Amino acid sequence: MDRRTFVKGAAAFGIGATATPAFGQAFPSRPIRIVAPTPAGAPPDILARIVGNAIAEAEGWTVLIENKPGAVMTLGAAEVLRQPADGHTLLSVTAPIAAAPTLLPSAKLNIETDFAPLIKVGTTYNVLVVNPSTPVRTVNEFIDYLKKSPGKYTFSSGGYGTPAHLLGELFNLEAGTKSVHVPYKGNTQTIPDLMSGINTYQFITAVAIVQLVRAGKLRALVAMSHRRVPALPEVPTIVEAGYPKLASEDWAGMLMKAGTPAPVVSRLNEALNKVLKTQKVREAFAKVGTDPGGGTPDAFGKLVNDEVKHWAKVIEDAGIKINP
Repeated sequence: MDRRTFVKGAAAFGIGATATPAFGQAFPSRPIRIVAPTPAGAPPDILARIVGNAIAEAEGWTVLIENKPGAVMTLGAAEVLRQPADGHTLLSVTAPIAAAPTLLPSAKLNIETDFAPLIKVGTTYNVLVVNPSTPVRTVNEFIDYLKKSPGKYTFSSGGYGTPAHLLGELFNLEAGTKSVHVPYKGNTQTIPDLMSGINTYQFITAVAIVQLVRAGKLRALVAMSHRRVPALPEVPTIVEAGYPKLASEDWAGMLMKAGTPAPVVSRLNEALNKVLKTQKVREAFAKVGTDPGGGTPDAFGKLVNDEVKHWAKVIEDAGIKINP
């Protein structure tokens, strides 16, 4: 699947840009592509469109959003690595990319050496949601409900290695439950199937379900984070429920091919930091349950590398395999 969208056009490229010694010309010299390694409507796609539109408007650049989903984000990552290391192709990612090297060793993806970090775009929060007909109101009631019928209930995910999958496996371990993982190719169908009762529950980013919870089409039992989700303040955290080891926060960011000239990285980081502080972007992020990020490439690089190590250990301890 290859889905490319023009976010915004500009008559001239590089308005307000600085010169880059590596190329001897203004940056950018052509449209900037942001590859979202997920289907349209998934968090990397949603946030890429918000940010892509914002930098197009602020800088006068032409920005394209292109969807290349599959294989725990490695198909989209491979597409970026096929392009020149000149800053014109970015990769919009969320936490699952950190699990990819361990889950898919055949992809030969080394995030630390293959990519240059650009910026943390934001922090998102995973929420445990169920069909409203499920006869529980709290996560502890839900755990008791699952324990009464081991192996009977199912939790869905957008695929192996996604936060929904990893959190589901960890939930079984920590809560002492036994549910069956049902992987999909992206979240396009997981949510409709959850609402129809085909599956029992899912751990999913707030970006995808805030409006459905508010409309009563899904019931949020708990936020898998240390603090309550700003967009769903009435939903308690997993720490409040007594399971602090399950607390985690998802993140979103931008990577680029390693070897991109430092002045280009700096220029893009500057532009992204600027738009992430704007009221328009902050409001757009708030509507999808995301806190705006920002900061330096080095800070984001450390976060990603730490996450790669963390999820490698989790996957090993839980015995998670890409092909069960």
